[in-house]
Amino acid sequence: MLSSAPGLSGRWERLEPRPRARMLRQVLHAGLRTSFHALGRFVASHPVFFASTPVLLSILLGASFSRYRVEEDVEGMLAPKHSLAKIEGNLVDSLFPVNRSKHALYSDLQTPGRYGRVIVTTRKGSVLDPVHLDTILKLHKRIYQMQVTVPATGVNSYNYSFSYLCLPDDKNVCIIDDIIRAMEEIQSARTANRSVPILRYPITQLADGRQAYIGHQLGGVQGWGPSGAVRGQGTGARGEGVRSARALQLTYYLQAHGSLMDRVASQWEKAFCAELQHFAALHPKLGLYPSTSSSLRTDFQFSSVLAHRPLLASLGACGVLAVLCCSMRDCVRSKPWLGLLALLSVTLSGLTAAGILNLTGATYNSTYLGIPFVMLGHGLFGSFEMLSSWRRTREDQHVKERVASVFEDVMLRFSGSTMLHLMTLGLAASPLTNMEAVRLFCRTATLSVTISYVYMLSFYSSCLVFTGYLETGYRHGCFCRRVPKPDRLDSKPAWYRCLMYTRYQDEAQTTNPPHEVDHSPAQTPNSNLTLTHAHIHPHTPNNTAAHGHVHVANSTHPHPLPHPLPLPLPHSTANTEPNPQDSHLLLGCVRRCYGDWITNTYVKPFVVLLYLVYISFGLMGFLQVTQGSDPSALVAMDTATVLYTRAQQRYFSSYSPVIGFYIYESAPYWNASVQRDLLEYAKGFQRISWLEAYLNYLSDRNQSTSQPRENFTHTLRHSFLREPQFAHFADDIIFAERGQGEEPDVAASRIFLVAKTTENKREEMSVLLDTLRRLSLTSRVRFLIFNPSFVYLDRYAAAVSSPLRHSLLAVLFLLGLSSLAVMEPLVSVWLGLTLLSVQFGVLGFMTLWGVELDCMSVLCLISALGHSADSSGPLLCGFASGQGDSRTRWVRVALERHGVPSLQTLICYSAALVPVSSVRSNLTRTLFRCLTLTAGCSVLHTLAFLPTLLTFLPPSKTQGQRPEGEGQRQEVECVEMNDSTRVVDQITTV
Repeated sequence: MLSSAPGLSGRWERLEPRPRARMLRQVLHAGLRTSFHALGRFVASHPVFFASTPVLLSILLGASFSRYRVEEDVEGMLAPKHSLAKIEGNLVDSLFPVNRSKHALYSDLQTPGRYGRVIVTTRKGSVLDPVHLDTILKLHKRIYQMQVTVPATGVNSYNYSFSYLCLPDDKNVCIIDDIIRAMEEIQSARTANRSVPILRYPITQLADGRQAYIGHQLGGVQGWGPSGAVRGQGTGARGEGVRSARALQLTYYLQAHGSLMDRVASQWEKAFCAELQHFAALHPKLGLYPSTSSSLRTDFQFSSVLAHRPLLASLGACGVLAVLCCSMRDCVRSKPWLGLLALLSVTLSGLTAAGILNLTGATYNSTYLGIPFVMLGHGLFGSFEMLSSWRRTREDQHVKERVASVFEDVMLRFSGSTMLHLMTLGLAASPLTNMEAVRLFCRTATLSVTISYVYMLSFYSSCLVFTGYLETGYRHGCFCRRVPKPDRLDSKPAWYRCLMYTRYQDEAQTTNPPHEVDHSPAQTPNSNLTLTHAHIHPHTPNNTAAHGHVHVANSTHPHPLPHPLPLPLPHSTANTEPNPQDSHLLLGCVRRCYGDWITNTYVKPFVVLLYLVYISFGLMGFLQVTQGSDPSALVAMDTATVLYTRAQQRYFSSYSPVIGFYIYESAPYWNASVQRDLLEYAKGFQRISWLEAYLNYLSDRNQSTSQPRENFTHTLRHSFLREPQFAHFADDIIFAERGQGEEPDVAASRIFLVAKTTENKREEMSVLLDTLRRLSLTSRVRFLIFNPSFVYLDRYAAAVSSPLRHSLLAVLFLLGLSSLAVMEPLVSVWLGLTLLSVQFGVLGFMTLWGVELDCMSVLCLISALGHSADSSGPLLCGFASGQGDSRTRWVRVALERHGVPSLQTLICYSAALVPVSSVRSNLTRTLFRCLTLTAGCSVLHTLAFLPTLLTFLPPSKTQGQRPEGEGQRQEVECVEMNDSTRVVDQITTV
């Protein structure tokens, strides 16, 4: 019976049960949209409170900048926090502290708390030429006699010289570099008209018979070959004569025990740099490149100082373009102030986050320069999406209802992208991250994004309410002055008519009656408006207001329609613009030109080909990724650290830094097999070894090297170490007392190794570190190797890449969880693939652009996940939400609604990045390149790749449609709007 009744088959089909999973998603989705709708009405009902509270809170927290502190421990921030090298360094410092060395120090091995270091180069000739040698010794004397006054003024001021601050030897004389002693011997021989002693490289013999390694003190060396021929730079064999040298490195170690000594040493370092600058001005033939213990920290933080003005220029350029992106020809519907207010919202949230950090005692570092751009990208996406949704609402609705509709339409997607930001940054800020700089950045960025989201819901939404009231009152969007009606505007000048151009509502409805419906609950602004009849029969699953018949009091039967109306697009909530020039410029371009072009059948193959090229170049760069463990790559350009590092790489790259080979347990050194093992380990290195010298000493005295323990140790202590040329080896051996009357054991010892290197010095050091560590696991002798640079090399790749891996896993988990809250689960799959594609492209292209994988580039890669989700997420949701029309049509609709906000954000974001490129800093250069690639790859996927791929890949647009014939029936509602001036029949289809 029911099946024979006309018009009931469709209703009977709607009663069929749907899959439970889809029903659960629909219920959850509808509940969230309803919650945001209520939140929007609440914010719109109290706009003054939500606009003033963020401003007051930002002002109060901004007053806490008196507690502003800068991070001091740069090494602990840029090096892996937990690494074997740090444990080994602590063990080495406990066994062989710097203060225990009484004869010689190796500048590449010891890193005391305070020091001054300088590389001296010659413009022409050799540093060993008489003129240059005398000048360098004169410089050494001036540094040695230099004094600092602490405190600078007052009765209790004292003068401190280097002799008071230096590390003394066993004769209470300052320890100086061995090259200075060798140069003094050469100068004395020339003065006395004697033959000049031969200076050998890299190990030379001093006048007292002691052998000294000078490979890290003399650079750019050309040596004499066996037949007198000149060898190339850095190609000398062990102990060959030095013909010339282009560079010299001097190091001055300071004691810094206690707060007073640390203050004095800090002042001495400043005076040291000033003295070198003055000396370089007096001697232009020499190049001086100083470096101190505080140079890295100062130059690293100097990037923030250099970026002050460019950041202000970025804010200004972004503000100008944001105003233009929010402007239209229609002066009433144009909202230029919302562009500036969006930037103000981001600025206020940043000020609030900074105030919270100051109150909690957090410190600042230069990596925080990337946080404003993370907030800017996320905030601009949200603001432009809200503005786009506002323009799609019905203008005859009340402002509160329009804001509620905006919240219902936008905030679910915006909250999802915010959650993705928080998940990626929050997991990278967890203790799982081994890089302190990454952890601090992500912790601060998480706080900033959270506050930015809250301020977007409160401050910016309140500003949207205020501008909505201006639009309702037909006031100018820029000058807030009421716009006269067309009959009064005709008598004004042309420029005034152009400035005050708008469309009044009665004029718009007379020209083109609105024909699309708002599916959100509508509250009519006019009390005389009555709903005559509503008979709703939805045919699409996206109609959230579909509940069968709706009976309204005082309803009457509608007039019959002469012909059926065309089926409109679901979820269309805006009346179509009658004149194309009234719409937004970018929206008009996308609607009339770009949407049709990108979905053209002949364009799609070229876009797919472009994506294949994109993947190919990304793979090419991905296979060439290199890790940037050098801290000097993160400091400002043209600073002391960069200039010193360049000089060191140019002149001192022939040999590796001095590597300490530490035997930290008692070993049977008298055993022949142990001696062979230790000599074999050191084979192939330039070395300063007490064991090798001692075995040669025994052989020269015709004594056996395999002796009983007592004889071996007795000869070592009472004969070998008392020889003047071997006395310095006493610093390398630690004896442990045994019983009374017994010879002590050698509890620990060390030897020094230097490897021959090429231009890829850091890569070779990393390989050498891994090789020797593997050897230490199988050796009978317990040893470890250490150099201060190992702190940056050890597990650096894992420490840098682990936050990125964790963030990617967090994204995939969150997308899987969020599939419960979206109408189409394939949205999560598409979004996950898009994020991976963007991440892959950014990583590959940044490598091709010369960016290494360091902590700054990893921070940009982590933030790229959220940025690409902001850009492509709304487009995917908009495409997947519609059913019943062709894929091409829905791609065009999604581009109009969500592609335009992405394009607006790209324009403003790119304008904000341009001034950053002018900062002379390696850190900001990496930041600019990575963020530029992130924005470019994200918008390329949003506006090109996804619109093309979605036209022939799932999700399908035919799912849930009825057979042909039944689906053609449609119901209409007739709303009669009565007011005191006109009667308008508003006919829409649902």
